[in-house]
Amino acid sequence: MSVLSAQELIDRDNHAWEEIVQLFAEGANTYTIWPADRSEGEETLRCLQVSTRSYLGAIAYEAGGICLDHGWITLLGAGSTEVYGDLRSWNGLQSQLPVKTLTDKLLVAYDAAGGFFALDTTDGQICYFAPDTLEWEATELTYSEWINWLAAGDLQQFYETFRWQNWKQQTEQLEVGQIFAYYPPLWTAEGGGETSSKQVVPVTEAWQLALEKS
Repeated sequence: MSVLSAQELIDRDNHAWEEIVQLFAEGANTYTIWPADRSEGEETLRCLQVSTRSYLGAIAYEAGGICLDHGWITLLGAGSTEVYGDLRSWNGLQSQLPVKTLTDKLLVAYDAAGGFFALDTTDGQICYFAPDTLEWEATELTYSEWINWLAAGDLQQFYETFRWQNWKQQTEQLEVGQIFAYYPPLWTAEGGGETSSKQVVPVTEAWQLALEKS
């Protein structure tokens, strides 16, 4: 199977990026788009072998990363100093992070509670590693449907049991690559957004747990 170049994967007539930007602009949830360096975007496209006609390809090419909902969700792109890792490094496609990768899943985002979103390459749908069950759960959403949900969906309802009264202020203070560890953990009967204490830890700590349970 031949490997397409970045230029072959950039569809300038049917580029999805403008549509994605409009989705976020019109959506209900806060967001910050960190632009990608052009060469990094091209290399990410080449590694993924996806076209910019797709939402995944457009984000891989145009965005260094996107932070959503006061920084609660970090959406991976081609890489930025404002985002820990990128689509290549998190998935072992290039410049490995000091963590192992998954098989049959492409990691696309992580959140401040230690949850992870991945594209299941066997069925093309997004799944979520839930920190309250320690299991990968199906969302029944394609990547493009999931991006629509990130822009306009009820994220507060989805994360209701993980959050606490002043979560927005504390989340906005996290540094790049940091998340919250809950004590007691969310997967225990005693754990919860309001009942657990929180400690700031590297996202790689939560990723190790996800790998162990995968």
